[in-house]
Amino acid sequence: MIPERKITTSADLALFEHSAVYGQLVGFIEALNGAVKGIKLTDAVAVSEPVAGVVALLDELDGVVDKYPPTDNGLSRFGNPAFQQFYDETASRAGALVAAHVPSVPADKVDEVARYVAESFGNRSRIDYGSGHELNFACFLLCLDRLGVVAAGDRPALVLRAFARYLRLMRRLQTEYWLEPAGSHGVWGLDDYHFLPFLFGSAQLVGHRNLRPKSIHDADVLEMYRKDYLYLDAVWFVNSVKTATLRWSSPMLDDISGVKTWDKVNSGMIKMYKAEVLGKLPIVQHFLFGSILALDLPAATAEAEHVHTFGDCCGIKVPSAIAASQAAARDMRAPYTGSTPVPFD
Repeated sequence: MIPERKITTSADLALFEHSAVYGQLVGFIEALNGAVKGIKLTDAVAVSEPVAGVVALLDELDGVVDKYPPTDNGLSRFGNPAFQQFYDETASRAGALVAAHVPSVPADKVDEVARYVAESFGNRSRIDYGSGHELNFACFLLCLDRLGVVAAGDRPALVLRAFARYLRLMRRLQTEYWLEPAGSHGVWGLDDYHFLPFLFGSAQLVGHRNLRPKSIHDADVLEMYRKDYLYLDAVWFVNSVKTATLRWSSPMLDDISGVKTWDKVNSGMIKMYKAEVLGKLPIVQHFLFGSILALDLPAATAEAEHVHTFGDCCGIKVPSAIAASQAAARDMRAPYTGSTPVPFD
């Protein structure tokens, strides 16, 4: 069964939030979060064959990027059309990649699982990326969990090896193809593209003896510890592509740095993920449901209310901050990329 979209209205969203699949997804995210508390990226963790297979799948897709270098796009700071070639090959090969690298996925479920893989890297037509695509990768991992391909003992490696490898691939795609932000994060001031590195990354830092949330303002700390912690690496990446300080480019991150403990940051991230990712129609209207992640909805009684939001699915293009940063490096004038802070509690 190929997963398809089912959520089209606010009423659908409300039903989704009270569904079994919502509980499965939230429970899985929270379980992954708990599994990496106090563990560094560089710590030794057990890596099973299925998790190693996911990493190998991502390694192979990294090689696909080599086949399609960015095209000469003039002075445009919008998404590079070469990404569409990467997307097309990934989509066409996703099933074969899953079957080859994670052979324990049942044969009759390969195409279903592969659809989540194919949708994890961005939108082909808009050449953008946001938390909805990141959610598809989380759903890919959840499918493996639901099918019994991975077990509870795999959770540290799912984050610290598989998700971390996915994140490195996404950073490359964002940098080389100048993927545009899908409108999910810039308005909050966390990150133009991702949410989960901050959630899982804050869990890694829980109980750290020396590093505090305010440590993100120390460039030397970021450089020293970014290879150990997803959160610090994500902040480092923001600083590397934004032309302004965190106060202006990522006000939410700046506000969170005033929180006293990583425990508080982590619990706040979980609440925010539920509210601002899983609770927003512009994002979950693209959620895919099949036989593994199933959602039964009553027949539609009202016209679908496809929600448009700034930079997301309505044709409003948002230039890449990475493109602006690289343009500035070529002595070109970079645009202002500040955003509006949102209270964090």
